[in-house]
Amino acid sequence: MIYLHDLSPNEGAKTRKRRVGRGIGGKGGKTAGRGTKGQGARDTIPVGFEGGQLPLTQRIPKLRGFDNPFRVSYTVVNLDQLAVLAERGVRSVSPAVLEEAGVIRKGALVKVCARGAIEAGLEVSAHGFSKAAREMIESAGGSVTELPLPYKSGRRPSLGNALMNR
Repeated sequence: MIYLHDLSPNEGAKTRKRRVGRGIGGKGGKTAGRGTKGQGARDTIPVGFEGGQLPLTQRIPKLRGFDNPFRVSYTVVNLDQLAVLAERGVRSVSPAVLEEAGVIRKGALVKVCARGAIEAGLEVSAHGFSKAAREMIESAGGSVTELPLPYKSGRRPSLGNALMNR
């Protein structure tokens, strides 16, 4: 039977902490591995000190979460909404048509998702499509055109000072 008071670490697993700064001779005496003079030789540097630069703990956004400046957020438009437009006689759907109908806000990126059903063959242009929505539109006799994101040369906007100007 093994008891807790019988347990002990393996030989050599536990070593004593080196006591530095105890006398001039031997290892760890005098400057105790801190070099000579300067800020690093003193004991007054706070943890996380970055040489006068604003510390990381003060630089990062606090309290209300973090807004990713590279996030691409879409306004979702479902197939049942497109079916309502088709009933009104619309055959070609684009972000401009959706904006005019009051489905999306001006300048919003549009992603078509597959809630609902569609029977009419529509020509749909949007910035994104779910796989199921693409299949349902094409099976109804329509066509799908994926629009490019409105960033120049395929690059997302620069971060700039977005993090610092919060």
